[in-house]
Amino acid sequence: MSRELTTTNPGAISVAVEGSPQPAARARTDEAPYRRLLSGLAWTAASKWSAQLLSWASTLVVVRLLSPRDFGLIGMATVFLGLVTVLSEFGLGSTIVYRRDLTDEQLDQLNSLAIIFGIAAFMVSCVMGAPLAWFFKTPQLRPVVISLGIGFVISSFQVVPYGWLQREQAFKRLAYADAGRMVTQAATTIGLAYGGFGYWALVIGSTAGATVSVAILRRARPQRFAYPRLVSLRSAVAFSRDVIVARLSWYAYSNADFAVAGRVLGATELGAYTVAWNLASTSIDKLTDLVSRVAPAFVSEAQLDTAALRRYVRALTEGISLITFPTTLGLALIAREGVLALLGARWQAAIAPLRLLALYAAIRSITMLLSPVMSALDLRWAARYSVAFPVVFPAAFYVGSRWGIEGIAAGWVLLYPIMYIPIYRRLFRNIAMRPREYARAIWPAVNASVAMGGGILVVKANWSDQWPLILFVMGEIAIGAVLYLTVLVTAHRERVVALWRACAVTWREAAKPVIES
Repeated sequence: MSRELTTTNPGAISVAVEGSPQPAARARTDEAPYRRLLSGLAWTAASKWSAQLLSWASTLVVVRLLSPRDFGLIGMATVFLGLVTVLSEFGLGSTIVYRRDLTDEQLDQLNSLAIIFGIAAFMVSCVMGAPLAWFFKTPQLRPVVISLGIGFVISSFQVVPYGWLQREQAFKRLAYADAGRMVTQAATTIGLAYGGFGYWALVIGSTAGATVSVAILRRARPQRFAYPRLVSLRSAVAFSRDVIVARLSWYAYSNADFAVAGRVLGATELGAYTVAWNLASTSIDKLTDLVSRVAPAFVSEAQLDTAALRRYVRALTEGISLITFPTTLGLALIAREGVLALLGARWQAAIAPLRLLALYAAIRSITMLLSPVMSALDLRWAARYSVAFPVVFPAAFYVGSRWGIEGIAAGWVLLYPIMYIPIYRRLFRNIAMRPREYARAIWPAVNASVAMGGGILVVKANWSDQWPLILFVMGEIAIGAVLYLTVLVTAHRERVVALWRACAVTWREAAKPVIES
Protein backbone atom coordinates (compact mmCIF):
# COMPACT_ATOMS: atom_id res chain seq x y z
CA MET A 1 0.00 0.00 0.00
CA SER A 2 0.97 3.65 -0.06
CA ARG A 3 1.40 5.79 2.99
CA GLU A 4 -0.21 4.24 6.04
CA LEU A 5 -3.61 5.48 7.15
CA THR A 6 -2.54 6.85 10.48
CA THR A 7 -3.24 9.90 12.55
CA THR A 8 0.39 10.23 13.47
CA ASN A 9 1.84 13.25 11.74
CA PRO A 10 5.59 13.26 12.12
CA GLY A 11 6.31 15.08 8.90
CA ALA A 12 4.20 18.12 9.60
CA ILE A 13 4.98 21.27 11.50
CA SER A 14 2.34 20.49 14.07
CA VAL A 15 0.78 23.26 16.12
CA ALA A 16 -0.02 23.41 19.80
CA VAL A 17 -2.17 26.04 21.49
CA GLU A 18 -0.74 28.98 23.33
CA GLY A 19 -1.85 29.19 26.88
CA SER A 20 -2.26 25.46 27.29
CA PRO A 21 -1.39 24.07 30.72
CA GLN A 22 2.32 23.71 31.35
CA PRO A 23 3.70 20.45 32.74
CA ALA A 24 4.67 20.57 36.37
CA ALA A 25 7.91 18.72 35.73
CA ARG A 26 9.38 21.36 33.41
CA ALA A 27 11.53 22.83 36.17
CA ARG A 28 13.79 19.79 36.25
CA THR A 29 17.33 20.57 35.25
CA ASP A 30 18.86 17.11 35.39
CA GLU A 31 18.96 14.55 32.58
CA ALA A 32 15.91 12.58 33.72
CA PRO A 33 13.63 13.77 30.87
CA TYR A 34 16.31 12.98 28.30
CA ARG A 35 16.86 9.55 29.84
CA ARG A 36 13.14 8.87 29.67
CA LEU A 37 13.15 9.92 26.03
CA LEU A 38 15.89 7.42 25.24
CA SER A 39 14.22 4.73 27.33
CA GLY A 40 10.95 5.26 25.47
CA LEU A 41 12.77 5.04 22.16
CA ALA A 42 14.42 1.81 23.29
CA TRP A 43 11.16 0.13 24.29
CA THR A 44 9.36 1.22 21.16
CA ALA A 45 12.22 0.30 18.83
CA ALA A 46 12.64 -3.17 20.33
CA SER A 47 9.07 -4.14 19.55
CA LYS A 48 8.57 -2.26 16.28
CA TRP A 49 11.71 -3.39 14.53
CA SER A 50 11.36 -7.01 15.50
CA ALA A 51 7.91 -6.96 13.94
CA GLN A 52 9.27 -4.91 11.02
CA LEU A 53 11.40 -7.85 9.90
CA LEU A 54 8.18 -9.74 9.29
CA SER A 55 6.67 -6.74 7.54
CA TRP A 56 9.59 -6.45 5.10
CA ALA A 57 9.43 -10.14 4.30
CA SER A 58 5.67 -10.03 3.79
CA THR A 59 5.97 -6.99 1.51
CA LEU A 60 8.34 -8.87 -0.80
CA VAL A 61 5.99 -11.86 -0.88
CA VAL A 62 2.87 -9.77 -1.55
CA VAL A 63 4.57 -7.72 -4.29
CA ARG A 64 5.35 -10.94 -6.14
CA LEU A 65 1.78 -12.22 -5.74
CA LEU A 66 -0.06 -9.04 -6.71
CA SER A 67 0.17 -6.79 -9.75
CA PRO A 68 1.13 -3.11 -10.06
CA ARG A 69 -2.53 -2.34 -10.76
CA ASP A 70 -3.57 -3.91 -7.44
CA PHE A 71 -1.21 -1.60 -5.56
CA GLY A 72 -2.23 1.34 -7.72
CA LEU A 73 -5.90 0.80 -6.87
CA ILE A 74 -5.18 0.84 -3.13
CA GLY A 75 -2.96 3.88 -3.63
CA MET A 76 -5.88 5.76 -5.19
CA ALA A 77 -8.10 4.91 -2.22
CA THR A 78 -5.54 5.94 0.39
CA VAL A 79 -5.08 9.37 -1.20
CA PHE A 80 -8.63 10.19 -0.11
CA LEU A 81 -8.89 8.04 3.00
CA GLY A 82 -5.73 9.52 4.48
CA LEU A 83 -7.42 12.91 4.41
CA VAL A 84 -10.52 11.52 6.08
CA THR A 85 -8.27 9.90 8.70
CA VAL A 86 -6.85 13.28 9.66
CA LEU A 87 -10.32 14.78 9.97
CA SER A 88 -11.93 11.77 11.67
CA GLU A 89 -9.57 11.86 14.65
CA PHE A 90 -9.92 15.68 14.84
CA GLY A 91 -6.67 16.00 16.76
CA LEU A 92 -8.18 14.47 19.89
CA GLY A 93 -5.13 12.25 20.47
CA SER A 94 -2.78 15.24 20.51
CA THR A 95 -5.17 17.09 22.79
CA ILE A 96 -4.91 14.33 25.37
CA VAL A 97 -1.10 14.29 25.14
CA TYR A 98 -0.60 18.02 25.63
CA ARG A 99 -3.61 18.90 27.81
CA ARG A 100 -2.63 17.28 31.08
CA ASP A 101 -5.45 18.96 33.00
CA LEU A 102 -8.24 16.89 31.42
CA THR A 103 -10.44 15.14 33.98
CA ASP A 104 -11.70 11.56 33.76
CA GLU A 105 -15.15 12.88 32.89
CA GLN A 106 -13.74 14.91 30.01
CA LEU A 107 -11.81 11.89 28.76
CA ASP A 108 -15.03 9.88 28.78
CA GLN A 109 -16.71 12.60 26.73
CA LEU A 110 -13.80 12.73 24.30
CA ASN A 111 -14.08 8.95 23.95
CA SER A 112 -17.68 9.29 22.83
CA LEU A 113 -16.80 12.20 20.55
CA ALA A 114 -14.11 10.08 18.87
CA ILE A 115 -16.70 7.38 18.08
CA ILE A 116 -19.02 9.98 16.58
CA PHE A 117 -16.23 11.28 14.35
CA GLY A 118 -15.35 7.72 13.31
CA ILE A 119 -18.92 6.95 12.24
CA ALA A 120 -19.12 10.25 10.37
CA ALA A 121 -15.88 9.41 8.53
CA PHE A 122 -17.32 6.05 7.45
CA MET A 123 -20.43 7.76 6.11
CA VAL A 124 -18.27 10.18 4.13
CA SER A 125 -16.42 7.20 2.65
CA CYS A 126 -19.69 5.66 1.54
CA VAL A 127 -20.77 8.90 -0.12
CA MET A 128 -17.42 9.58 -1.82
CA GLY A 129 -16.85 6.10 -3.23
CA ALA A 130 -18.61 6.77 -6.54
CA PRO A 131 -17.09 10.25 -7.18
CA LEU A 132 -13.61 8.89 -6.51
CA ALA A 133 -14.17 6.00 -8.91
CA TRP A 134 -15.19 8.54 -11.56
CA PHE A 135 -12.24 10.86 -10.81
CA PHE A 136 -9.67 8.08 -11.15
CA LYS A 137 -11.61 6.37 -13.97
CA THR A 138 -11.58 3.08 -12.02
CA PRO A 139 -15.00 1.55 -11.21
CA GLN A 140 -13.48 -1.02 -8.82
CA LEU A 141 -12.46 1.81 -6.51
CA ARG A 142 -15.92 2.40 -5.02
CA PRO A 143 -16.26 -0.82 -2.98
CA VAL A 144 -12.63 -0.53 -1.90
CA VAL A 145 -13.17 2.97 -0.46
CA ILE A 146 -16.34 1.87 1.36
CA SER A 147 -14.65 -1.23 2.79
CA LEU A 148 -11.59 0.67 3.99
CA GLY A 149 -13.94 3.23 5.55
CA ILE A 150 -15.00 0.61 8.10
CA GLY A 151 -11.54 1.08 9.58
CA PHE A 152 -12.50 4.57 10.73
CA VAL A 153 -15.16 3.18 13.04
CA ILE A 154 -12.79 0.52 14.35
CA SER A 155 -9.89 2.91 14.93
CA SER A 156 -12.07 5.50 16.69
CA PHE A 157 -12.20 3.20 19.72
CA GLN A 158 -8.44 3.58 20.25
CA VAL A 159 -8.10 7.39 20.04
CA VAL A 160 -8.41 8.12 23.76
CA PRO A 161 -6.54 5.01 25.03
CA TYR A 162 -3.68 5.70 22.62
CA GLY A 163 -3.41 9.37 23.60
CA TRP A 164 -3.52 8.60 27.31
CA LEU A 165 -0.85 5.89 27.09
CA GLN A 166 1.37 8.17 25.04
CA ARG A 167 1.02 11.01 27.53
CA GLU A 168 1.84 8.69 30.43
CA GLN A 169 4.87 7.38 28.47
CA ALA A 170 3.56 3.80 28.48
CA PHE A 171 5.61 3.09 25.37
CA LYS A 172 5.90 -0.63 25.99
CA ARG A 173 2.14 -1.11 25.75
CA LEU A 174 1.95 1.08 22.65
CA ALA A 175 4.70 -1.01 21.07
CA TYR A 176 2.79 -4.22 21.79
CA ALA A 177 -0.28 -2.82 20.04
CA ASP A 178 1.73 -1.78 17.01
CA ALA A 179 3.48 -5.15 16.83
CA GLY A 180 0.14 -6.95 17.02
CA ARG A 181 -1.22 -4.82 14.19
CA MET A 182 1.78 -5.45 11.95
CA VAL A 183 1.88 -9.21 12.50
CA THR A 184 -1.87 -9.60 11.97
CA GLN A 185 -1.87 -7.43 8.86
CA ALA A 186 1.09 -9.24 7.34
CA ALA A 187 -0.29 -12.72 7.98
CA THR A 188 -3.78 -11.85 6.72
CA THR A 189 -2.54 -10.11 3.59
CA ILE A 190 -0.18 -12.93 2.60
CA GLY A 191 -2.80 -15.61 3.19
CA LEU A 192 -5.43 -13.83 1.12
CA ALA A 193 -2.94 -12.93 -1.62
CA TYR A 194 -2.03 -16.62 -1.94
CA GLY A 195 -5.74 -17.36 -2.08
CA GLY A 196 -6.14 -15.16 -5.15
CA PHE A 197 -8.04 -12.28 -3.55
CA GLY A 198 -5.97 -9.64 -5.38
CA TYR A 199 -6.27 -6.11 -4.01
CA TRP A 200 -8.84 -7.29 -1.46
CA ALA A 201 -5.96 -8.95 0.39
CA LEU A 202 -4.56 -5.47 1.10
CA VAL A 203 -7.98 -4.13 2.15
CA ILE A 204 -8.86 -6.96 4.54
CA GLY A 205 -5.32 -7.15 5.92
CA SER A 206 -5.40 -3.47 6.88
CA THR A 207 -8.77 -3.84 8.63
CA ALA A 208 -7.69 -6.96 10.52
CA GLY A 209 -4.54 -5.25 11.77
CA ALA A 210 -6.49 -2.22 13.00
CA THR A 211 -8.92 -4.47 14.88
CA VAL A 212 -6.14 -6.22 16.78
CA SER A 213 -4.48 -2.90 17.66
CA VAL A 214 -7.74 -1.55 19.09
CA ALA A 215 -8.28 -4.67 21.17
CA ILE A 216 -4.79 -4.44 22.72
CA LEU A 217 -5.03 -0.72 23.47
CA ARG A 218 -8.47 -0.87 25.04
CA ARG A 219 -7.39 -3.74 27.24
CA ALA A 220 -4.38 -1.71 28.38
CA ARG A 221 -6.47 1.44 28.99
CA PRO A 222 -10.23 0.83 29.33
CA GLN A 223 -12.22 4.01 28.82
CA ARG A 224 -15.86 4.69 29.60
CA PHE A 225 -18.27 6.72 27.51
CA ALA A 226 -20.12 9.90 28.45
CA TYR A 227 -22.37 12.26 26.57
CA PRO A 228 -20.14 14.98 25.09
CA ARG A 229 -21.02 18.44 26.39
CA LEU A 230 -19.58 21.29 24.37
CA VAL A 231 -19.31 23.59 27.39
CA SER A 232 -17.05 21.10 29.15
CA LEU A 233 -14.94 20.40 26.08
CA ARG A 234 -14.66 23.93 24.69
CA SER A 235 -10.93 24.41 25.37
CA ALA A 236 -10.08 20.86 24.28
CA VAL A 237 -11.97 21.27 21.00
CA ALA A 238 -10.19 24.59 20.39
CA PHE A 239 -6.86 22.81 20.82
CA SER A 240 -7.92 20.06 18.44
CA ARG A 241 -9.02 22.59 15.84
CA ASP A 242 -5.56 24.13 15.71
CA VAL A 243 -3.95 20.71 15.37
CA ILE A 244 -6.26 19.91 12.46
CA VAL A 245 -5.18 23.03 10.55
CA ALA A 246 -1.53 21.96 10.67
CA ARG A 247 -2.32 18.34 9.83
CA LEU A 248 -4.38 19.29 6.81
CA SER A 249 -1.49 21.34 5.47
CA TRP A 250 0.81 18.36 5.95
CA TYR A 251 -1.59 15.94 4.34
CA ALA A 252 -2.25 18.13 1.32
CA TYR A 253 1.39 18.32 0.29
CA SER A 254 2.59 14.90 1.44
CA ASN A 255 -0.02 13.04 -0.62
CA ALA A 256 -0.10 15.31 -3.65
CA ASP A 257 2.40 13.12 -5.49
CA PHE A 258 0.07 10.10 -5.27
CA ALA A 259 -2.90 12.16 -6.43
CA VAL A 260 -1.02 13.60 -9.42
CA ALA A 261 0.45 10.23 -10.41
CA GLY A 262 -2.94 8.51 -10.24
CA ARG A 263 -4.84 11.22 -12.08
CA VAL A 264 -2.31 12.14 -14.77
CA LEU A 265 -0.37 8.90 -15.31
CA GLY A 266 -2.87 6.15 -14.37
CA ALA A 267 -3.06 3.13 -12.08
CA THR A 268 -0.09 1.21 -13.50
CA GLU A 269 2.33 4.11 -13.13
CA LEU A 270 0.93 4.87 -9.68
CA GLY A 271 1.48 1.24 -8.70
CA ALA A 272 5.16 1.43 -9.67
CA TYR A 273 5.53 4.73 -7.83
CA THR A 274 3.80 3.26 -4.77
CA VAL A 275 6.20 0.33 -4.60
CA ALA A 276 9.18 2.68 -5.06
CA TRP A 277 7.87 4.88 -2.25
CA ASN A 278 7.34 1.92 0.06
CA LEU A 279 10.81 0.49 -0.56
CA ALA A 280 12.47 3.87 -0.02
CA SER A 281 10.43 4.86 3.01
CA THR A 282 9.74 1.69 4.99
CA SER A 283 12.62 2.00 7.45
CA ILE A 284 12.37 5.80 7.55
CA ASP A 285 8.66 5.73 8.30
CA LYS A 286 9.23 3.40 11.23
CA LEU A 287 11.86 5.76 12.64
CA THR A 288 9.50 8.67 12.09
CA ASP A 289 6.70 6.88 13.89
CA LEU A 290 9.08 5.85 16.64
CA VAL A 291 10.17 9.42 17.38
CA SER A 292 6.69 10.89 16.95
CA ARG A 293 5.37 8.57 19.66
CA VAL A 294 8.04 9.43 22.20
CA ALA A 295 9.09 13.01 21.47
CA PRO A 296 5.85 14.93 22.26
CA ALA A 297 5.86 13.81 25.90
CA PHE A 298 9.51 14.80 26.26
CA VAL A 299 9.16 18.16 24.50
CA SER A 300 6.07 19.15 26.48
CA GLU A 301 8.04 18.48 29.64
CA ALA A 302 11.25 20.25 28.59
CA GLN A 303 9.96 23.04 26.36
CA LEU A 304 11.53 25.83 28.46
CA ASP A 305 14.90 24.07 28.76
CA THR A 306 16.70 25.08 25.56
CA ALA A 307 19.78 23.07 26.55
CA ALA A 308 17.70 19.90 26.75
CA LEU A 309 16.02 20.64 23.43
CA ARG A 310 19.37 21.36 21.83
CA ARG A 311 20.65 18.03 23.07
CA TYR A 312 17.52 16.33 21.76
CA VAL A 313 18.12 17.73 18.27
CA ARG A 314 21.86 17.05 18.25
CA ALA A 315 21.87 13.54 19.72
CA LEU A 316 18.91 12.13 17.83
CA THR A 317 20.06 13.68 14.56
CA GLU A 318 23.44 12.01 14.93
CA GLY A 319 21.98 8.67 15.94
CA ILE A 320 19.32 8.53 13.25
CA SER A 321 21.62 9.75 10.47
CA LEU A 322 24.06 6.95 11.27
CA ILE A 323 21.26 4.48 10.51
CA THR A 324 19.37 6.11 7.67
CA PHE A 325 22.10 7.73 5.56
CA PRO A 326 23.92 4.51 4.62
CA THR A 327 20.63 2.65 4.22
CA THR A 328 19.08 5.16 1.85
CA LEU A 329 22.22 5.94 -0.14
CA GLY A 330 22.94 2.25 -0.50
CA LEU A 331 19.39 1.61 -1.67
CA ALA A 332 19.71 4.36 -4.28
CA LEU A 333 22.94 2.83 -5.58
CA ILE A 334 21.71 -0.77 -5.81
CA ALA A 335 18.14 0.10 -6.90
CA ARG A 336 18.40 -1.50 -10.33
CA GLU A 337 19.92 -4.80 -9.27
CA GLY A 338 17.78 -4.97 -6.14
CA VAL A 339 14.46 -4.45 -7.92
CA LEU A 340 15.25 -6.90 -10.70
CA ALA A 341 16.54 -9.56 -8.31
CA LEU A 342 13.87 -9.28 -5.62
CA LEU A 343 10.75 -8.08 -7.44
CA GLY A 344 11.24 -9.12 -11.05
CA ALA A 345 11.43 -7.37 -14.42
CA ARG A 346 7.79 -6.25 -14.39
CA TRP A 347 8.65 -3.72 -11.67
CA GLN A 348 11.45 -2.12 -13.70
CA ALA A 349 9.51 1.16 -13.88
CA ALA A 350 10.03 1.57 -10.13
CA ILE A 351 13.84 1.74 -10.39
CA ALA A 352 14.31 5.41 -11.35
CA PRO A 353 11.84 6.86 -8.80
CA LEU A 354 13.27 4.54 -6.14
CA ARG A 355 16.71 6.09 -6.56
CA LEU A 356 15.33 9.60 -6.12
CA LEU A 357 12.93 8.77 -3.30
CA ALA A 358 15.71 7.02 -1.38
CA LEU A 359 17.73 10.26 -1.40
CA TYR A 360 14.67 12.21 -0.29
CA ALA A 361 14.10 9.71 2.51
CA ALA A 362 17.58 10.42 3.88
CA ILE A 363 16.77 14.12 4.19
CA ARG A 364 13.32 13.48 5.63
CA SER A 365 14.73 11.17 8.29
CA ILE A 366 16.43 14.08 10.07
CA THR A 367 14.02 16.91 9.32
CA MET A 368 11.16 15.08 11.03
CA LEU A 369 12.99 15.54 14.35
CA LEU A 370 12.32 19.28 14.18
CA SER A 371 8.53 19.14 14.34
CA PRO A 372 8.02 18.64 18.11
CA VAL A 373 10.50 21.40 18.99
CA MET A 374 9.03 23.89 16.53
CA SER A 375 5.56 23.08 17.84
CA ALA A 376 6.62 23.93 21.38
CA LEU A 377 8.74 27.02 20.73
CA ASP A 378 7.40 28.88 17.69
CA LEU A 379 3.75 28.01 17.28
CA ARG A 380 2.35 30.91 15.29
CA TRP A 381 5.21 31.07 12.82
CA ALA A 382 5.12 27.30 12.31
CA ALA A 383 1.40 27.41 11.56
CA ARG A 384 1.74 30.21 9.03
CA TYR A 385 4.73 28.68 7.26
CA SER A 386 3.15 25.22 7.00
CA VAL A 387 0.52 26.65 4.64
CA ALA A 388 3.21 27.23 2.00
CA PHE A 389 3.87 23.49 1.57
CA PRO A 390 0.49 22.49 0.05
CA VAL A 391 0.82 25.41 -2.36
CA VAL A 392 4.31 24.66 -3.66
CA PHE A 393 4.50 20.87 -3.82
CA PRO A 394 1.33 19.97 -5.77
CA ALA A 395 2.27 22.46 -8.49
CA ALA A 396 5.79 21.01 -8.65
CA PHE A 397 4.48 17.44 -8.91
CA TYR A 398 2.11 18.40 -11.72
CA VAL A 399 4.95 19.99 -13.68
CA GLY A 400 7.20 17.01 -12.92
CA SER A 401 4.58 14.55 -14.18
CA ARG A 402 5.56 15.59 -17.72
CA TRP A 403 8.61 13.37 -17.17
CA GLY A 404 6.59 10.54 -15.62
CA ILE A 405 6.93 9.23 -12.10
CA GLU A 406 10.66 10.08 -12.19
CA GLY A 407 9.74 13.76 -12.53
CA ILE A 408 7.35 13.53 -9.58
CA ALA A 409 10.01 11.92 -7.41
CA ALA A 410 12.51 14.57 -8.45
CA GLY A 411 10.18 17.21 -7.03
CA TRP A 412 10.80 15.87 -3.52
CA VAL A 413 14.58 15.88 -3.93
CA LEU A 414 14.77 19.38 -5.38
CA LEU A 415 12.19 21.28 -3.31
CA TYR A 416 12.08 19.62 0.11
CA PRO A 417 15.55 20.78 1.30
CA ILE A 418 14.87 24.32 0.07
CA MET A 419 11.54 24.53 1.89
CA TYR A 420 13.20 23.48 5.15
CA ILE A 421 15.89 26.18 5.12
CA PRO A 422 13.66 28.77 6.89
CA ILE A 423 12.65 26.15 9.45
CA TYR A 424 16.27 25.37 10.27
CA ARG A 425 17.11 29.06 10.60
CA ARG A 426 14.20 29.59 12.97
CA LEU A 427 15.04 26.48 14.97
CA PHE A 428 18.71 27.38 15.41
CA ARG A 429 17.73 30.80 16.68
CA ASN A 430 15.13 29.48 19.11
CA ILE A 431 17.38 26.90 20.77
CA ALA A 432 20.63 28.90 20.45
CA MET A 433 22.23 26.28 18.24
CA ARG A 434 24.94 27.06 15.71
CA PRO A 435 24.72 25.50 12.24
CA ARG A 436 28.25 24.18 12.74
CA GLU A 437 27.09 22.23 15.79
CA TYR A 438 24.32 20.63 13.74
CA ALA A 439 26.71 19.88 10.88
CA ARG A 440 29.04 18.09 13.32
CA ALA A 441 26.16 15.84 14.32
CA ILE A 442 25.60 14.54 10.78
CA TRP A 443 29.24 14.58 9.63
CA PRO A 444 30.14 11.00 10.70
CA ALA A 445 27.19 9.57 8.76
CA VAL A 446 27.89 11.75 5.71
CA ASN A 447 31.60 10.96 5.66
CA ALA A 448 31.18 7.20 6.04
CA SER A 449 28.25 7.06 3.58
CA VAL A 450 30.21 8.84 0.86
CA ALA A 451 33.07 6.37 1.27
CA MET A 452 30.61 3.50 1.16
CA GLY A 453 28.99 4.89 -2.00
CA GLY A 454 32.36 5.22 -3.73
CA GLY A 455 33.17 1.60 -2.98
CA ILE A 456 29.83 0.38 -4.34
CA LEU A 457 30.30 2.38 -7.54
CA VAL A 458 33.72 0.79 -8.07
CA VAL A 459 32.21 -2.67 -7.61
CA LYS A 460 29.39 -1.89 -10.06
CA ALA A 461 31.83 -0.61 -12.69
CA ASN A 462 34.09 -3.67 -12.61
CA TRP A 463 32.11 -6.76 -11.61
CA SER A 464 28.41 -6.15 -12.39
CA ASP A 465 28.31 -8.69 -15.25
CA GLN A 466 30.39 -11.42 -13.64
CA TRP A 467 28.02 -12.70 -10.96
CA PRO A 468 24.39 -13.87 -10.76
CA LEU A 469 22.17 -10.90 -9.95
CA ILE A 470 21.12 -11.93 -6.44
CA LEU A 471 24.70 -12.76 -5.44
CA PHE A 472 25.89 -9.46 -6.84
CA VAL A 473 23.30 -7.58 -4.76
CA MET A 474 24.40 -9.42 -1.62
CA GLY A 475 28.01 -8.63 -2.45
CA GLU A 476 27.25 -4.93 -2.89
CA ILE A 477 25.50 -4.83 0.46
CA ALA A 478 28.33 -6.65 2.21
CA ILE A 479 31.09 -4.48 0.73
CA GLY A 480 29.12 -1.31 1.44
CA ALA A 481 28.56 -2.31 5.06
CA VAL A 482 32.23 -3.13 5.60
CA LEU A 483 33.38 0.17 4.10
CA TYR A 484 30.84 2.17 6.12
CA LEU A 485 31.77 0.56 9.44
CA THR A 486 35.48 0.81 8.69
CA VAL A 487 35.31 4.57 8.11
CA LEU A 488 33.19 5.06 11.23
CA VAL A 489 35.54 3.10 13.44
CA THR A 490 38.73 4.65 12.08
CA ALA A 491 37.71 8.28 11.50
CA HIS A 492 35.01 8.76 14.17
CA ARG A 493 35.91 6.25 16.84
CA GLU A 494 35.26 8.51 19.83
CA ARG A 495 31.82 9.53 18.59
CA VAL A 496 30.82 5.95 17.84
CA VAL A 497 32.01 4.69 21.23
CA ALA A 498 30.16 7.47 23.06
CA LEU A 499 26.95 6.74 21.16
CA TRP A 500 27.31 3.01 21.78
CA ARG A 501 27.72 3.55 25.51
CA ALA A 502 24.68 5.84 25.61
CA CYS A 503 22.60 3.19 23.83
CA ALA A 504 23.82 0.48 26.20
CA VAL A 505 22.84 2.54 29.24
CA THR A 506 19.47 3.28 27.69
CA TRP A 507 18.69 -0.37 26.99
CA ARG A 508 19.68 -1.33 30.56
CA GLU A 509 17.38 1.33 31.96
CA ALA A 510 14.56 0.23 29.69
CA ALA A 511 14.96 -3.37 30.86
CA LYS A 512 14.85 -2.53 34.58
CA PRO A 513 11.03 -2.56 34.87
CA VAL A 514 10.91 -6.01 33.28
CA ILE A 515 13.64 -7.42 35.52
CA GLU A 516 12.13 -5.92 38.66
CA SER A 517 8.68 -7.23 37.81
